[in-house]
Amino acid sequence: MTLAPAHVERTILLLRGERVMLDADLAVLYGVETRVLVQAVKRNAARFPPDFMFQLTAEEVSILKSQTVISSAAHGGRRKPLHAFTEHGVAMLSAVLRSPRAIQVSIEIIRTFVRLRCRPGRQRRPGPEPDVVGSARRAELGGAPLRGGHQVRPSTEPATEGGRRLAR
Repeated sequence: MTLAPAHVERTILLLRGERVMLDADLAVLYGVETRVLVQAVKRNAARFPPDFMFQLTAEEVSILKSQTVISSAAHGGRRKPLHAFTEHGVAMLSAVLRSPRAIQVSIEIIRTFVRLRCRPGRQRRPGPEPDVVGSARRAELGGAPLRGGHQVRPSTEPATEGGRRLAR
């Protein structure tokens, strides 16, 4: 099974300063229903700490809806919380989904994450990057245009967990 890196790259978002993929996008790639993927994660919750997977806040979901990444519940879209998986969470998914396809898909996704990190002209430890979900006033703050004409702004907040700054 071959997965086009460009297709995977289009599904990677930058949320909370982390490159992540949404559960619905991962479910399509893995060939399972979103509810099956989320159910497997819930059964194996100990394998998914907050730096591997997190639920989106209402504000983050609202901003993603405004950028047409997801549809609203009023139009037949999601009614349950969205989950975002980091590169490490994607690696763990192959262990909980336990199928040959899950292993192959995870390998291709992780290779894409690595390519994004190691692109020519990029520093090994990148500084602030445009964040898909930033301030609600991102356009007013002089954000840079993103694909599709959406506005984003660089995320300047350091990554934190429970009020503690995370080392990078």
